[in-house]
Amino acid sequence: MLSCQAQAATAVKLLSPVSAANTAAATSSWTDVRAAEGDLVFVCEAGAITGGIVWTIEHASDSGGTGGTGITPNDGAFAAVTANTVQKRSVRADAVQGWVRVVGTITTGPVLVSASVVYHPKYA
Repeated sequence: MLSCQAQAATAVKLLSPVSAANTAAATSSWTDVRAAEGDLVFVCEAGAITGGIVWTIEHASDSGGTGGTGITPNDGAFAAVTANTVQKRSVRADAVQGWVRVVGTITTGPVLVSASVVYHPKYA
């Protein structure tokens, strides 16, 4: 990434740091990324893990999740999550319907997690 790209990037918190005991607690709300161009970079973090979690990315056509479905990142599915790790995956902005979220499927909880997305806004 060029320095000018990093400086112009928009970072959006998808999931505040939380001790998630179930999937609902590790699922972000739908976030509008219609202003993005290039790649969306999803950054998912895990702290202490008592059980297990599997990250996925979903996209939809509105903030209510209409037509919501999973999307495979450019760099493949997330790897198995281990404690105190950060994983990133990218998705082309033009491949999503306009709204995205992360889903942390908790197999056994709790798991300390957080997630964000970083992207370059379209030029006006």
